[in-house]
Amino acid sequence: MNTVQQAICPPDAQFRAAQLRQRYGTLGGAELLQPLLTDELRGEIALVSSFGAESAVLLHMVATIAPATPVLFINTRKLFGETLRYRDRLVSLLGLSDVREIGPSREDEAAHDAKGLLWRSDPTACCAFRKVAPLTRALDGFPAWITGRKRFQATTRAELESIEVSDGKIKINPLAAWTRDDLTAYLDRHALPRHDLEADGYLSIGCMPCTDRVAAGEDSRAGRWRGAEKVECGIHQIPPR
Repeated sequence: MNTVQQAICPPDAQFRAAQLRQRYGTLGGAELLQPLLTDELRGEIALVSSFGAESAVLLHMVATIAPATPVLFINTRKLFGETLRYRDRLVSLLGLSDVREIGPSREDEAAHDAKGLLWRSDPTACCAFRKVAPLTRALDGFPAWITGRKRFQATTRAELESIEVSDGKIKINPLAAWTRDDLTAYLDRHALPRHDLEADGYLSIGCMPCTDRVAAGEDSRAGRWRGAEKVECGIHQIPPR
C-alpha cells in the first residue's frame, strides 16, 4: 500500500503499532528513529518539541536522520524568553528545515484568558486552550508523532513504552528507557548546547508561571505546577491497558 492509499484508508493504529513493536520494540534512540523516519512512517510523522531541557537530544537525532521532518513547537505565549532563544539557536545549529510554531490565537486568548491569569485559577483549562487544542489541530493529518518523554522523569511515566497508541495515533517515545546519564553523555558527545535555565535548577521547563526549580532527590518534573495535584498538561495521558 503506497502513501496515498494509506492517507485515504489508514490501517488501524493499534494493529500498526503492534507490528512496529514486534519489529522495533527493543530499540531506542536513533536506532528506533532511523527505520521509522526513513521507511515505516516516512511522511506521516512529526516531532513535537518544547525546546526545553534535553530537547536537543531528539532534535539532533531527527536532524541527522531526516532534517525535513516536521517539528511542532507549541508557543503558549507564556514561555520563558530563554526557551525562545534556545529554539532559535537549535534550529540554526541543526539545520531543521520545517519547524512549525503553533499555539493559541489572539482570539482564543481573548475568549478564554483575557487577563492572562487563567494559569493561576484553573491551570488545566489554561493548558487545554494554550497547548492541547493547538497541538490537536496541528497533528491532524499525522498518523504518528514523536515525544521526548522518559521513564525516569516521574512515577507517572515509569511504565512508558517506546511505541504506544493514544487517541488513535501512534506515539513514538525513543528516549523512554534513557537515563539522565544517557542524555548527558549524548549532549556532551555531540557538543550540543544546554537550555540556559538548566544550570539554575530547572530540569523540566514549560510555561514560566507554572515552572519551578527542582530540588535534589525530586523527580525532574517536580517543578511543574508546584503545589498542585496536576502533573501533566493534558497532551500526554496514560494510555489504557
